[in-house]
Amino acid sequence: MALLVGGVGVANTMVISVLERRPEIGLRRSLGATRGQIRVQFLSESLLLSALGGLGGAVLGTAVTASYALYQSWPTVVPAWAAAGGVGATLLIGALAGLYPALRAARLSPTEALATT
Repeated sequence: MALLVGGVGVANTMVISVLERRPEIGLRRSLGATRGQIRVQFLSESLLLSALGGLGGAVLGTAVTASYALYQSWPTVVPAWAAAGGVGATLLIGALAGLYPALRAARLSPTEALATT
């Protein structure tokens, strides 16, 4: 459930980013940037946003688990595959969430994007 909420948050952030950066997209396209380059830019931003959230969540989850285990005088056991799986799932969801905004940004024509300034 948390991954779904995170994915919706990333998608919303990226859609707003595309809307606010239309003049930048138009300028880049008019200077020769291809649709693929625009798509890769927004998809990589989405992945970076997701990666930071996933790493932060994994670190926070590990710290809370270790704190509770210490409080209960239990050994701390957090499998590395669980933390890596969480970050991997976050990256996958972030890529899926950023795909639509990236495609939308790449479809903008330079004249249409620059006309919104």
